Amino acid sequence: MVYPAPGTQTSVALCWFLPFVPHTPVLMFKILHLLLALSLLFPGTVRAQSLRVTSGEWPQWRGPNRDAVSTETGLLREWPEGGPPLKWRTTGLGAGYSTLAISGANVFTMGQRDEIEYLIALDLATGKEIWASKVGVGKPNSTPTVHGNRVYALGYDGSLICADAITGREIWRRHLVQNFGGTVSTNCGFSESPLVDGQLLVCTPGSHDAALVALDKDTGQLVWKAKEPAEFGPLGNDGAGYASIVVSQACGVRQYVQLVGRGLISVAASGGETLWTYNRIANWGGNVPTPIVRDDYAFSSTSYETGSVLLQVLANAAQIEVKEVYFLPPKTMQNHHGGMVLVGGHIYSGHGNNNGFPLCIEMKTGNVAWRPGRGPGTGSASVVYADGHLYFRYENGVMALIQATPNAYILKSTFNIPSNQGKWFPHPVVAGRSLFLRDEDVLFCYDLAR
Repeated sequence: MVYPAPGTQTSVALCWFLPFVPHTPVLMFKILHLLLALSLLFPGTVRAQSLRVTSGEWPQWRGPNRDAVSTETGLLREWPEGGPPLKWRTTGLGAGYSTLAISGANVFTMGQRDEIEYLIALDLATGKEIWASKVGVGKPNSTPTVHGNRVYALGYDGSLICADAITGREIWRRHLVQNFGGTVSTNCGFSESPLVDGQLLVCTPGSHDAALVALDKDTGQLVWKAKEPAEFGPLGNDGAGYASIVVSQACGVRQYVQLVGRGLISVAASGGETLWTYNRIANWGGNVPTPIVRDDYAFSSTSYETGSVLLQVLANAAQIEVKEVYFLPPKTMQNHHGGMVLVGGHIYSGHGNNNGFPLCIEMKTGNVAWRPGRGPGTGSASVVYADGHLYFRYENGVMALIQATPNAYILKSTFNIPSNQGKWFPHPVVAGRSLFLRDEDVLFCYDLAR
């Protein structure tokens, strides 16, 4: 069957409109005057709008496009000894491996306090807490997702909430286990970050009847659920993995690609019908990295001595299917916790089981461009790209700046993050010319402006 592309859903926000307004002094003065007047008459309304107009947005897991690519420019090309200047440091976030969503004047994250999970809003300028709302029970791994004036959070136990981004007031709540029979493939709890796509909130309960579900983002009501196919394959375990859903337009069909306990699965955004699956990348220990999608291709890697794969999505008169372009053995590439980033035609990541050896491969061929050895830190390494550089954050608290070029491995700078409360799993965030680093209860904000 050939699947039609779903209808286009457009969301217009002021932040997308302002760049195209002629910025004459008179016009800008009038705009600022109008905003000031509105703030006096309707303070809540203007505060809500500010979530959409401020630059430096990082509204969800791995950034605006879920690809760990920051569009920030004018950043430091090298760091002084001890690291970039510290803007602020805040404590009291609680336990957990959640990283950050940034929208407007707020930072959103999650933390466990006295066994209870909270969705937390902080002031971007100071790091001070604005509000905290209860989510569930456990130590959170998920990152909140901000869309407009609402923020969505998934807890360790499967609690899913939608809250008002300004006040923290709960708007609706669902539970991936109680409502959809959800389960996780191993014992680290629900860890994905929910996806907002148009009117849909999409997430991964991981049950046979509801491998993925789409909810109405405003009400939480079920729109569709995708069944896990019986013929998925023998490798891995049933249930959700620890990756997050990405959107692909392969073969002109809008689809959601996800790494679950049994491997890769793609479902049609228009109705949740399964388009294709791929089992060989699954393992028993945990399927973690968020897939990379570009054009008609999908790339995935897992650890526990599994490997990496590039798939090509193909369409014919009967169905959509995938072809394995290449499969890399684990000695060549296996990404564990830290994720991967595609820049140009090359993929950069940490390599190794519980390791983050710096690695660059050409996506199209799988050829290794460079592999320098261990690198400056130990343990797994999470990575983000910004302004020509890779930000490698190692599990032992070492932060490294590496030039993003396939020509050679060029380490520019390192510093030790001044906190050690546990394994440094939360991914770094680069937004608003700032570097955000979380260590369990502590969050640091560094100034990257050149």
